[in-house]
Amino acid sequence: MSQSKHHLLETKLVGPDKLMLLVRQWKSTGKRIVFTNGCFDILHAGHVDYLSRAADHGQVLIVGLNTDHSVKRIKGPNRPLNPQQARAKLLASLFFVDAVVLFDQDTPEELIRLIGPHILVKGGDYQPDTIAGASNVIQDKGRVVTIPLLEGYSTSGLIEKIRSLK
Repeated sequence: MSQSKHHLLETKLVGPDKLMLLVRQWKSTGKRIVFTNGCFDILHAGHVDYLSRAADHGQVLIVGLNTDHSVKRIKGPNRPLNPQQARAKLLASLFFVDAVVLFDQDTPEELIRLIGPHILVKGGDYQPDTIAGASNVIQDKGRVVTIPLLEGYSTSGLIEKIRSLK
């Protein structure tokens, strides 16, 4: 009997220990691991485009997701709009995402060091030399890739649009 879709979704939500077991397994079978991260507060078409393009750079896509506390520190006291478990489930529901792991720091640098991805991906709004963890990936002979963002999509833009409807 095959696994239920719900069970498959739940298996993608991992803590650091489970993630490291998966990473060792993926690396031992020669899979190229891609890592990206973000808040992903309101999942929109821009996020889906970005994440699918990130996934195209390897065989495994790991998404580091900022915890609620981390988002508040970075984005302000009114964020996130969606709690971390809801954001994590939405990301895990995407077929091209293989694992979602929460991190509480302001940057995923520690997580990147732990995983040792082959490819680190961020949006085109970042310069490669300002991407957290980039030096670690490059030092390990990996690559850092920036992906152009889909025009007209942003969480901040959506929030402003919703506020203007009042």
